Amino acid sequence: MSSVAKRLALIIPLFSLILMGLLFLSLGLGSVALSWHEVYAILRGSHLPGMLDTIVMDLRLPRALLAILTGAGLAITGALLQTTARNELADPFLFGLSSGASAGAVLVITRFGDGLGDMTLPISAFSGGILSALAVMIMYRVSRIQRAEQLIVCGLAVSFLFSALTSYLIFSGDQRAASSALFWSLGGLGLARWENLFIPCLSLLMLGVFTACRWRSLDSLLAGEQTARSMGVNVSRLRTETFICCALSTAFLVSLTGVIGFVGLMVPHLARRVVGVRHSIVIPICGLFGAILLTGGDILSRSLIQNQELPVGIITAGVGGAFIISMLVRAK
Repeated sequence: MSSVAKRLALIIPLFSLILMGLLFLSLGLGSVALSWHEVYAILRGSHLPGMLDTIVMDLRLPRALLAILTGAGLAITGALLQTTARNELADPFLFGLSSGASAGAVLVITRFGDGLGDMTLPISAFSGGILSALAVMIMYRVSRIQRAEQLIVCGLAVSFLFSALTSYLIFSGDQRAASSALFWSLGGLGLARWENLFIPCLSLLMLGVFTACRWRSLDSLLAGEQTARSMGVNVSRLRTETFICCALSTAFLVSLTGVIGFVGLMVPHLARRVVGVRHSIVIPICGLFGAILLTGGDILSRSLIQNQELPVGIITAGVGGAFIISMLVRAK
């Protein structure tokens, strides 16, 4: 058995147990605190007094599952973008994908209201994310230099434009809705319902199918564009396919959660240090680590301030900033 296989045999069960423990902790956390035994009993189908089973099954469990699915999806998306962009700081937010989704959601919150019911906000955020992705791809295609650096520049430009639009909508719209728009733009899991969990599931399914079909080409790109071309890989086409897949997946995710940053940046670095760079191995580990990170961040967001919930994006931004500082110190 190789060293990587031995490491995987230890890492996967260990971190799966950690994720399960965080899941139980998340289900028991709230204004009505529950013990591990009560949570386990409810998950087994027992009916406890005081509507406790309804609180866990209809409110807390969908939220915890959304955190797991979103964390995994953002981490995998970050890993794919870092490979194709050949940039260790690449993540969904560097390319303007989340900025567009945020602008779409804030536009509805401050201007139009929930005309389409509960799905109004996810639909508008998804539309904004797709619009920003189209803008990036159009700018990239019409540019004379179609390299990875050019794609990043196009993403940054679109990100700044949509961020400016979001700020304008918040400050010029209904001030009563400004706080709600600001909370959403910082990320949160409050929209979790059993009825909309299919959205992050679609995102993960898309990422999984794409990775299963293209992991060999992605591995060859790690050795450089010239090496990948010599192995028969159409680098420009692979980069476009990866960006489109990541754009759609990110739009699905942020349509429910808002802007949750740094998950796609941090987790791929951690996963590669543990299991190496082969995409057939590192992508599933990224999903596991991302689920742990966002579930833990959600627990902190509900625990740091009594009787008040922080946007989970604040937690991930704080952890991400510390992570980047540690990278710089270690590199020095």
